[in-house]
Amino acid sequence: MPRAAVYAAEVTLSDGQRFASLGGVVVRNRRLVLLWLRRQALRLANGHGLPAVTESVTLPIGDVRPVHFHGSDVPEELRRWATGGTHQDHAIRALEAGFPALFTVLDPAVGLSLTLAGWRGRPTDR
Repeated sequence: MPRAAVYAAEVTLSDGQRFASLGGVVVRNRRLVLLWLRRQALRLANGHGLPAVTESVTLPIGDVRPVHFHGSDVPEELRRWATGGTHQDHAIRALEAGFPALFTVLDPAVGLSLTLAGWRGRPTDR
């Protein structure tokens, strides 16, 4: 019996020399990859400007930790990507064709880039 396709998604943060994973998931199909990436993009965008929580917070399973952006451009770009039909169509077509779906936004004030990525296979298959 053929194995079912597996997909992975991850959100990473980089300063150009180092990178850190903010979280990721392994799911059973490309639509779930896109759904998770959209959810994370909106969570990150909507969390911008909110005060940081000092006590331990329990996040929903699979959600990434919030990031403080230094300008409003990054949250707006994340919202535009998550809600724009053209962006979503491009991402799902890339996944259908076997390519990774990638979206990177830059916070030039501090030199950080945030990347949303989805691909076919497990996290170590990249």
